[in-house]
Amino acid sequence: MRKQTIIGAFVSALIILGFGFVSRDLFGKSRGQVSAQKGAGNYASVNGLELYYEVYGEGQPLILLHGGLGGIVDFSQLIPTLAESRQVIAVELQGHGHTADSDRPMSFESMADDIAALIDYLGYEQADLLGYSLGGGVALQTAIRHPEVVRKLILVSTPYRQADIFPEYLAGMSAMNAQAAEAMLETPMYQFYASVAPNPHNWPILVTKLGDLLRQDYNWSDDVAALSMPTLIVVGDSDLIHPAPAVELFGLLGGGVPGDFAGLPHSQLAILPSTTHFTILSRGNLLLPLLTPFLDAPLTEAG
Repeated sequence: MRKQTIIGAFVSALIILGFGFVSRDLFGKSRGQVSAQKGAGNYASVNGLELYYEVYGEGQPLILLHGGLGGIVDFSQLIPTLAESRQVIAVELQGHGHTADSDRPMSFESMADDIAALIDYLGYEQADLLGYSLGGGVALQTAIRHPEVVRKLILVSTPYRQADIFPEYLAGMSAMNAQAAEAMLETPMYQFYASVAPNPHNWPILVTKLGDLLRQDYNWSDDVAALSMPTLIVVGDSDLIHPAPAVELFGLLGGGVPGDFAGLPHSQLAILPSTTHFTILSRGNLLLPLLTPFLDAPLTEAG
């Protein structure tokens, strides 16, 4: 009974983390030249990590940041189309996927510093960032801590205050520990991790560190209000937060104005119908018509 309780709680945590597990086979079923091949895998030496990333396409750089316990596979349904008109750089964060962990704690701030260092490592002055769930928090902190390197920002299912997360999901966070990691050994999340991680035996460490991070309280309202880059906010109508905080975030970024009189803001807001936190990245039919025009628009027209 105790093990069943842990598993039940951890299922809630998985929804928070937004792994959104998608088969890599989808790469071979999508259109475009990129669909026939996996992106080139590379490692960047940044901040004591060997940060793994894959590159698809050419053009303006777009960095993709996955959800907790996930990896580049999170974006399987989006990469082929996105890479048709830009260079997609899909990253695996500290301790996730191909990227080995280090002795440091896991934090949004330190992982944001990794992304800023990666942009410099790749020789870019700026890049567009798209982050989902955990990766959305990292993307947002990158914009807060290193605004000079972020050209455009896309936040998918990303709370900016821990208090906005529904209690059911917050309760699931309490299950993020080594005992829950053991209960997950038969899940696709662990199987993905074990198939690519440099040290698969570190699975309990990853789950525990992630739990420690997600249990921390945070409120980035003041920092968000100071951002000036064009930002697209995307949430599901049945996400880990109520749509209202997403509207508040939109307001902090200059949205919620009478556009016919004041002009359109640089920020945009989209609420996807019949969409949950766990399924949002599988809604390519809804996401791609939002992402591509936002990214393609000149900076003066991004809003």
